[in-house]
Amino acid sequence: MRLGTLGPESSNHALIAKRYLTRRASGTGEGVYFEDFERAFEALLAGDISHLLQCTAHSSHADCVGRTMHRAFPVDVFIAGSHPLALIVRRDVQRPSRLALQPATRHYTDLSAFDEIVELPTTSAVADALLAGEVDAGLCAAQVVSQAPQTLRIERALGSALDTWVIYSTTQAPPSSPLRLDEEDGGQAP
Repeated sequence: MRLGTLGPESSNHALIAKRYLTRRASGTGEGVYFEDFERAFEALLAGDISHLLQCTAHSSHADCVGRTMHRAFPVDVFIAGSHPLALIVRRDVQRPSRLALQPATRHYTDLSAFDEIVELPTTSAVADALLAGEVDAGLCAAQVVSQAPQTLRIERALGSALDTWVIYSTTQAPPSSPLRLDEEDGGQAP
C-alpha cells in the first residue's frame, strides 16, 4: 500500500498514516507526503499512490470530495487522536497579538486576546511560523516547544483532538462492506 497524505513527516496526517499502516496494513506499505490535498488526490487518480488519508476536519475536505466524486471513493473510516496540541507563545513577546492557526483549530480555545488571526494550511506550518518569528503565538503540536524551549512556551495545553479520518481509493468498497449503508443503487454514478 502506498498511502498518500498531507506532510511533512511531523504532521498529524503523517502521524495517523503511520498508525494506519501499522494497525490496518500489517506494517507494510509506505507513507507518501504531499504539500496539499489537491496534489495528493491527483496522485491517487493517476495511480501514483494506492490510497489517500484525509482528516474530515481539514478545510479542504468537502472540496476534495466534490472534485473527485465517482473517481475517488471512501473505503475506510476511523477515529484517531492528534499530537497533543497547545496554544504556544514566543517568550520574547510581552503581549502576543498575532496568532497563527490551521482553520480547523479555530474554536479549540478562547482567542479573544489576539488582534490578528493568520490562517495557515497545517499545524506544521503554524509551528514553522512560530519558530521563524513570523507570529507571536500559534495553535499547534505542543512538541514544537522542545525544538526551541528558550524561544517558545506553552500558554495553554489543549490535549489531542479526536477526529474522524477517511481512507480513499479509486476502487469502491464492495456493497457487502459494513461501512456501506447505500440504497439499491450502491452509490454508483448515474
